[in-house]
Amino acid sequence: MIEIKLDHLALGLHSPGEAEPFLEGVLGGTKAGGAGDTPPFGFMQWVFAGGGRVEVIYPVGDGGFLQRFLGRGGPRVHHVTFKVSSLDAMLERAQTLGYDIASLDRSDPHWQEAFLHPKQAQGIVVQLVEHVASPDGFDPALARPRASAARVVGPRLLARSAEAARRQWGELMGGSEARHGSALVFAWPDSPLVITVDIDVSAEPGPRHIEVTAGHRLAIPEGAVRGLGTRFVQV
Repeated sequence: MIEIKLDHLALGLHSPGEAEPFLEGVLGGTKAGGAGDTPPFGFMQWVFAGGGRVEVIYPVGDGGFLQRFLGRGGPRVHHVTFKVSSLDAMLERAQTLGYDIASLDRSDPHWQEAFLHPKQAQGIVVQLVEHVASPDGFDPALARPRASAARVVGPRLLARSAEAARRQWGELMGGSEARHGSALVFAWPDSPLVITVDIDVSAEPGPRHIEVTAGHRLAIPEGAVRGLGTRFVQV
């Protein structure tokens, strides 16, 4: 049995400063650390009520995959990250189900990762990570959210069929399925985040928005948040 946890969701932005006014000022998030001095990208994470985390990745230096990503569509949701107990077992499962591995990096013994391409993965990059903590490594669990912080529920996605959603988030990624109205909701043990999927046969698969909840009304704009290219919806 492979242990799988939805660890965090990530936005691709030009800089982490673009996220601070909203993630901290509106949602009440707390910086959980990051790294930003090594090309081709840096990252910063924020933690929210219940332990959900949002990561911002941003280009460092010239060129690189994030420059291409931002050039194609601007700032927006980039990926979701799953921590797994065995990367080898996950790769075998993915290939058995017909998924291609877009990228594989085993160079770091503490952080071995692979990626599913969004063209096969319902319009979103899926990162698979086998993580072994190092004494001097980045540990977002050390950060504590503010009492007034919102709770990040997770991304809401579009899929063309329930079968495609179940194959990816259930059969491949091991999520348990529930219904919320007409939507499918996939959850993982010990993860504060869920993935919600709406089915629309005519839609382009991919992220719709990020859902959040709070005990008070949040000052969230109607459309995409400026600089983030992403809608946030209070539920």
